[in-house]
Amino acid sequence: MNETAREIMLYDAQKKSTGVAYLWWFLLGFLGAHRFYLKRPGSGLVQAIANIGGTWLAFRDMSNTAGWVLAVIGGLWVLVDVFLIPGMARAYNTVLAERLTATP
Repeated sequence: MNETAREIMLYDAQKKSTGVAYLWWFLLGFLGAHRFYLKRPGSGLVQAIANIGGTWLAFRDMSNTAGWVLAVIGGLWVLVDVFLIPGMARAYNTVLAERLTATP
């Protein structure tokens, strides 16, 4: 097998799909699952903390403004991700292709 075929096979095995990312967003977007899938664990963790923590704080004490603000920001962030997912997947796949084709 030549090097180009090997690189293509590795790329196909490791690339991220926009459709799968949208599925994760739809099912567990409030936990940042789509960001974990797209290899962005830092922002995925922050998104999960914002959504879980904000919701918990807001419903524990309905007059807790900080909880409501955090929950709303987390929720809006998840909605904005609908538009950001294609770019995140493309960016990951581009870096992957560059890494696989880099000459040692």
